[in-house]
Amino acid sequence: MISPNLRSGAPLSPAAADVLRIVNDSGTPVFVTVHADGRRRYSYWQPLDARTGRGGCYTALPTAECDQLHSAGRIALGEPLTDPTRTIYRVRPTRTPAPPARAARAAAARPAARPRAERGRLWAA
Repeated sequence: MISPNLRSGAPLSPAAADVLRIVNDSGTPVFVTVHADGRRRYSYWQPLDARTGRGGCYTALPTAECDQLHSAGRIALGEPLTDPTRTIYRVRPTRTPAPPARAARAAAARPAARPRAERGRLWAA
């Protein structure tokens, strides 16, 4: 059953919110592998963090939350890449992510364009 939170756009569980955060990051490709027996595994490549020494591996995402997000239409699967034992799909968000807060603040801080008359370019007819 699909959680009402996923349908209504209400706040998501922390795990589902983390999945959407990762899927919305264009620099982190997320894939789902569907094996011949029907088993699914959602995963992404976690780059190596030089500061902590962690990462540099594929990281699995919680299948139950990913399946709920897919059923609710919050994530979509791309074109299949098939081999004899599995099919791999790219996972993408279905909604356009909001612009970063920094970009929104910068756009709001820019002065609005002045009308032509205020720029001193009035043309006599």
